Amino acid sequence: MLGSASLLMFPALLFTLFVGFPVAFAMIVVAFGFGYWAFGTSIIFQFVSKIDAMASNFVLAAVPLFIFMGAMLERAGIAERLFEAIHLWTRRLPGGLAVGTVLMCVVFAASSGVIGATETVVGLLTIPVMLKYKYDKALISGVICAGGSLGTIIPPSIVVVLLGPVANVSIGDLMFGMLFPGLLMAFLYVLYILILCLVYPEKGPRIPPTADDPIFVEKVRISMVALWPPMLLIAAVLGSIMFGIAAPTEAAALGALGALFLSVVYGDFSFAVLRESLLKTLKITVMILTILMAGNMFAGVFIAGGGVQTTERLIAAANLGPALTLGLFLIICFLAGFILDWISILLIFVPVFIPIVKLLGYDPVWFCVLFLIIIQTSYLSPPMAPAIFYLRGIAPPEITIQHMFRGVIPFIVLQLFTLAIVAMFPQMVLWLPSVLLGFR
Repeated sequence: MLGSASLLMFPALLFTLFVGFPVAFAMIVVAFGFGYWAFGTSIIFQFVSKIDAMASNFVLAAVPLFIFMGAMLERAGIAERLFEAIHLWTRRLPGGLAVGTVLMCVVFAASSGVIGATETVVGLLTIPVMLKYKYDKALISGVICAGGSLGTIIPPSIVVVLLGPVANVSIGDLMFGMLFPGLLMAFLYVLYILILCLVYPEKGPRIPPTADDPIFVEKVRISMVALWPPMLLIAAVLGSIMFGIAAPTEAAALGALGALFLSVVYGDFSFAVLRESLLKTLKITVMILTILMAGNMFAGVFIAGGGVQTTERLIAAANLGPALTLGLFLIICFLAGFILDWISILLIFVPVFIPIVKLLGYDPVWFCVLFLIIIQTSYLSPPMAPAIFYLRGIAPPEITIQHMFRGVIPFIVLQLFTLAIVAMFPQMVLWLPSVLLGFR
């Protein structure tokens, strides 16, 4: 009886969200209400133990470090230099500015790991240029939103730092497991842009040569100067994990230190910049960790109340089979993205789904990467669509909400296509961690 009642926590949570409660407080209120009803005052001790466990989880120290790294990169002028260097090579292609924007998003996402930072910085730089050359406004919107969301699936990623402990899987395995799917998705973006602009040249015209175009040697020099800083950070973060030099938290510290060093090298460092970066880091970290704490409380009450066992019995009674059950989980996460943000989806569903995924015989790392792709898809999907809200904040008036909704649809299709490929070929996720980290 108690397990069946635990399932009511989900509609109760949705109700509190719809009436206007912030996500963190909604989860705490629902968890406390059901917990007190089921366990009485002992629920207080469970909540205290959850807070203590989270406060002593050293892996979560990577969260503020990654956020600080992204905040410093916004101020270090790295994005502007990347913009100049990449577009030198791509602007003669059909849709070359859009192609260069996707490539810039890949490098910047791999450097910062912060969702939203990539879209905001890249959008501010590239939207005026693409409008100047009469690019289709829907294409501009789709490229910025989809490229910015690559921060979810290109390592390092804040999502992975939170997903690893919640799913009880290695962050290192997740970071290397998501690398090939992330690059595949970026490749599909580029391929789509090239084909679209070949068929419809007016959507992304080539930029004609000018007299002041730099010669080849100068292009190489500009590219080297612009690319080595983010490459250095990527090597510091991922390379240190790859060669066993540092744990993910230590690698995040190297990345934060590298971002600080680069701001000094480029002459953009000041105490005002440092203060702004620290304040931004503090605000985002407090928001994320408060929601994480609330999610742990919610999941703890649900699991202790027998909710997972009840869910397992319902799935067994439905007799869907492993593949259909996995597909059902992903569909639920995708639909949840219409009304919930990614942190809420992660904290509400992953603790429930992971034990069942293991019971069905699937690898949890592979499932987590599928989950990351779904999260990224929901990042573009209305009505929540955080990517569109970020774009609305930086886009000029001539780019309307209709352009944005129309522009993201092809990229949602490409993300679902990537999901299908990764689902059919699990080794795309599992091979690299097994080779580099001895995973399984």
